[in-house]
Amino acid sequence: MIMKQRLDQRQVQRLILAPALQQAIKLLPLTSLELIEVIDEELSGNPLLEVEEETAEKKPESEIEPEAGAVEPAAEAAKAEPAEAGPSDMEDGGENPEDRDFESYFQEYIDDGFRAFPQERREVPSLENTLAQAASLGDHLSWQANLTFFEPFERDIAERIIGNINKDGYLASPPEEIAEVCGAPLEAVEAVRAKIRIFDPVGCGSLDLKECLLVQMDQLQVKDEIARAIIQEHLPLLEKSDYAQLARALNVAPASIRIHIEIIKRLDPAPGRKYGEDRTTYVVPDIIVTKEGSDLKISLNDEGLPRLRINAYYKTLLAKAFKENPEAYRYLKDKLKKALWFLRSLDQRDQTIYKVAKYIVDKQGEYLEKGIDFIKPLTLMEIAQAVGVHESTVGRVVANKYMLTPRGVYSLKYFFHKALHGDFGEDVSSLRIKERLKKLVESEDKANPLSDIEIEEILARENFKIARRTVAKYRKQLKILPSHIRKRKSVMEGTA
Repeated sequence: MIMKQRLDQRQVQRLILAPALQQAIKLLPLTSLELIEVIDEELSGNPLLEVEEETAEKKPESEIEPEAGAVEPAAEAAKAEPAEAGPSDMEDGGENPEDRDFESYFQEYIDDGFRAFPQERREVPSLENTLAQAASLGDHLSWQANLTFFEPFERDIAERIIGNINKDGYLASPPEEIAEVCGAPLEAVEAVRAKIRIFDPVGCGSLDLKECLLVQMDQLQVKDEIARAIIQEHLPLLEKSDYAQLARALNVAPASIRIHIEIIKRLDPAPGRKYGEDRTTYVVPDIIVTKEGSDLKISLNDEGLPRLRINAYYKTLLAKAFKENPEAYRYLKDKLKKALWFLRSLDQRDQTIYKVAKYIVDKQGEYLEKGIDFIKPLTLMEIAQAVGVHESTVGRVVANKYMLTPRGVYSLKYFFHKALHGDFGEDVSSLRIKERLKKLVESEDKANPLSDIEIEEILARENFKIARRTVAKYRKQLKILPSHIRKRKSVMEGTA
């Protein structure tokens, strides 16, 4: 077989996203706060976009006095006679017809009366409302280590140990490895680690759960030998809630073992989490649903979004540059197109979000008024077909978006869940079945809790036809323990 190079021409079809379409797609998944950042970035890079100050008073055009050295107003430029010769890229000496069509297509945005978004006056937060960053677990332990260890080699070992403690407070690297890295004997590493384990929070630097709980018992001076024995030898039985076997192994009465387990429950199995970096995240709803009479009204939350418009000065400068500076004309024309496409992308984003939100509210109207028993199944494909967009577009719309309703704030993803078919052909929401399963477990006889098969039979009698493995899956998603473990816990807690 002879291999050689050659040139071929092939005609193929492929999808190419125009820059304007790419921009519109990127704006869809943004939240209101993220959109403000994008708008600010666009304002800093495009001189033809400007923010209208809400407090600025608009004067009649006849009363506006041009500034010294300023270009004549746009109205005067429009009355001016056409130029004899245009830029080099114009064929007939006048403005390109495509440019005229482009401007007429976006005339609603060029009009000075166009306001894309309302304006809110931003105020700098007061100093009292500004919170300092909370100390991390590593910083808190390092601060205590600096007050405890004064020898350089001890500080080096302490830094290595603290640097390898995970967010739960456990040492992720074995002491032998730390000793090898520091070039210190294992006994010295263990001595430093023993002091770190009694730092606040107590137990940080432990190798496992057993060591962590025992350190806390020693530090708190808890004198309970049975509880200590449970931690040292019988943690697997405690994990399974097998209290009967645990009582037999310790040779104590089953009723008395509950006291010792309560002592263990007061210990912290993950002491490092109290200094975790996780903080409460506050969301700003993108969609607001209000009830007016018997109807639900939908509105987009545009609070904080600036009002955008095309800068009138640069519009006039563009008309003047047409006959005087072709290079400046091309630059300004390009910026004008980008500004108009950005404004149009913002409008398309609002329209798409509104259509999706309206369909959700129309579909789930009964749920918003009456409760979980009236929620209906909903999929991305269903909305995509109803709104007339692709399924991926709906996925971008519902990402990171929240809706404020009379029943509270919900993520848009909350309303999407699969449908299960009832005995009479109707679709039942999986969320509704989960809620029913949860209520069944809450109202069950604690001495004889419902098994998955019994829950399946009860749901079948209520027209919720699902398999036993589906019941088990929903139970795990709701973090409900199996029936035999629930029974053991109820016996031990004395609720049975």
